[in-house]
Amino acid sequence: MQTRRDFLQKLTSGAIALSLVARSASAHESEIKEERYDGPVLRVAIMGLGSYGTRVAEAMKTCTKAKLVGVISGHPAKITAWQAKYGIPEKNCYNYENYDRIKDNPDIDAVYVITPNALHHNAVIRVAMAKKHVICEKPMAVNAKEGQEMVDACQNAGVRLLVGYRMHFETHTLEIIRMRKAGEFGKVLFFQGLSGFTIGDPTQWRLNKALSGGGSLMDIGIYSINGSRYMIGEDPIWVTAQETKTNPVKFKEGVDETIQFQLGFPGGAVASCLSTYSMNNLDRFFLNGTQGFAELQPATGYGPIQGRTNKGELNQPIVTHQTVQMDEMAGILLEGHQPIVAVDGLEAVKDLKIIDAIYQATKSGERVELHL
Repeated sequence: MQTRRDFLQKLTSGAIALSLVARSASAHESEIKEERYDGPVLRVAIMGLGSYGTRVAEAMKTCTKAKLVGVISGHPAKITAWQAKYGIPEKNCYNYENYDRIKDNPDIDAVYVITPNALHHNAVIRVAMAKKHVICEKPMAVNAKEGQEMVDACQNAGVRLLVGYRMHFETHTLEIIRMRKAGEFGKVLFFQGLSGFTIGDPTQWRLNKALSGGGSLMDIGIYSINGSRYMIGEDPIWVTAQETKTNPVKFKEGVDETIQFQLGFPGGAVASCLSTYSMNNLDRFFLNGTQGFAELQPATGYGPIQGRTNKGELNQPIVTHQTVQMDEMAGILLEGHQPIVAVDGLEAVKDLKIIDAIYQATKSGERVELHL
């Protein structure tokens, strides 16, 4: 691992978000000052240079602990453009046929896999065999079986597998988790998660089951699945679900348009969630307890996240999610940091087991027991 001793960062609320979570959001500007980072830096190659890969690359410009140093793509023109834009050397550029050679490149520590869902499984296993750490976008795989195989491959190779759960580092989210852990909401009784939007281009990969593994649930619904777990603080023990499809031409067999699902938790709380590709104005989390409530809306978008509780508005620092995510993941991989909410492969397998159960419940019409 390398160290950048002369890398200066002007600390803004976004860049120091995680250190500010436990502090008052009303800190005076005078407390923000220039500091010098002198620790290890995670050198990352991004696989998949699409819109989200570009968002991550842009966010990494202001990282202190992570640096974009390589690319993997099947499009030579994109590689050339990224080389020029981000200063990536030729020796750190690979395509989908030859990226196993990263095993012999000491200048790359980790690969961030940002490809269509169905391609994650093979890519993560190949990167693991090349002895590099892996960060994989969510959902980590198209089902729990493939997800577990990815976890096993990384364990066997002696590398770490993290998943792009950016909300696990978001400041408003972490404040609600802190309050819930402190008992400020009393006994948690109910969670509602609304995740969805009206999807456009019918030819995109998200509407191709062979690439996406499903429909809205695999893309946007996973936010409510995962959110129910970190907001309530437990893993569910049963699920029921119902599917609605109004446009079978656009949403073909195996590509869900809208799914409503309900989760039961061991402490007695229940969750009611919606995942859809046919409605806007959603993106809302609501947590209710015997002594208070918390609401986020927007809850999982790129920002700014907004929230309130029974005690008033949340005014946590506004952060660039991917910047904080990559810095915090660097801390996990290089310094052994423990995140407040897990972001490893086993965390992702739990979500995949829930997704499998939701699809099963939509077909059977029966309650499905969960064993996470």
